[in-house]
Amino acid sequence: MTKFDSVQEETVAGHVELKRFETPDEVRVFEKGRLAVLKIGGMVLGRAEYEPGWKWSVDVGPTVGALLCTVEHVGIVLAGTATVAFEDGRVVELTEGSAFHVPAVPHDSWVVGDRPYVSLHLMGADSYARKQP
Repeated sequence: MTKFDSVQEETVAGHVELKRFETPDEVRVFEKGRLAVLKIGGMVLGRAEYEPGWKWSVDVGPTVGALLCTVEHVGIVLAGTATVAFEDGRVVELTEGSAFHVPAVPHDSWVVGDRPYVSLHLMGADSYARKQP
């Protein structure tokens, strides 16, 4: 091992942070679903899990005092299928393996089918399922 390798290892080891969604920093629970939140590396990440029959306007909206979600999302679908429906009538299906960006325009969402829906949120988890100012 060279002197450079030793210094590099110390620097990396001093700054590596590991967390798991099984032991999140915060959990937001609502009817038929939950959002596990990790605060790591200056970011807020979320793992959303929704049961079949979950719908944002029914299961989350009332808890935050809103009819539709206005949070911008960037994420990846790990399991199941959900839709995002906009006020203008557009409906987009989010399927397993898809990366998605949903703009901060009012939208509803619901699970499609009889499989649970699971997604990782790389943007939007900090304000999702919280009352907005």
